[in-house]
Amino acid sequence: MNKLISLALFAGGIVLVVFGVTATKSFSSDVSRFFTGSPTDKAIWMMIGGIVAIIIGLGGLSLGKPKGV
Repeated sequence: MNKLISLALFAGGIVLVVFGVTATKSFSSDVSRFFTGSPTDKAIWMMIGGIVAIIIGLGGLSLGKPKGV
C-alpha cells in the first residue's frame, strides 16, 4: 500500500510541475513578470509543491522493505 501512495505522490508531483511550468507561460504570469520581475505566486507554488511531492514519492519508493524479509 505504501508503494501505491508513493507512486501516486510521484505522479501527482509530475503533474503539478507540468501545470506550474505551463502557468509561468500564461498571460497573467507575463503581466506579473512585467511589474514584479517574477511569475505569479500560483505558478511558483505549483512547481515547489510538485518538486516536494516528487521527492517524497521517490523516497517512499526507494525506502520500501526489501522483498523476502
